[in-house]
Amino acid sequence: AVDLRALLAEEAAHTGARVEGPAREVEGDPGLLRRLVRNLLENAARHGGGEVEARTTAEGFEVADRGPGVRPEDRELIFEPFHRPAGHSEGADGGVGLGLWLVREIATRHGGSVRCEAREGGGARFVVRLPRREPRGAV
Repeated sequence: AVDLRALLAEEAAHTGARVEGPAREVEGDPGLLRRLVRNLLENAARHGGGEVEARTTAEGFEVADRGPGVRPEDRELIFEPFHRPAGHSEGADGGVGLGLWLVREIATRHGGSVRCEAREGGGARFVVRLPRREPRGAV
């Protein structure tokens, strides 16, 4: 089992993100889940205007920032490989357009999902749903 709260805290130490929420365990590949978390936090730090928050939820976790946000018409496209939103030239921010694609691939592989939405007050929120770890002996 992987403790999402602990994983978020470890990765947030590299980006300065604030982490909230209770411990939450999920089943999955620890290395892949770490990559999912790292990609979201680094993306938020790069585009998020300096304020990044991560929070565990009953369904998984969220990463939110106070950057310019993602236009509604781009909220699905940003998960496509090599997609670069308007105004983001390839490599200008050190990315090539695979980070969010990989986030979605990893979430899907773990039976979950990821979506992007507007954050109240400005910015973007990425909502990741991952199946909860079943207690031992559960049917």
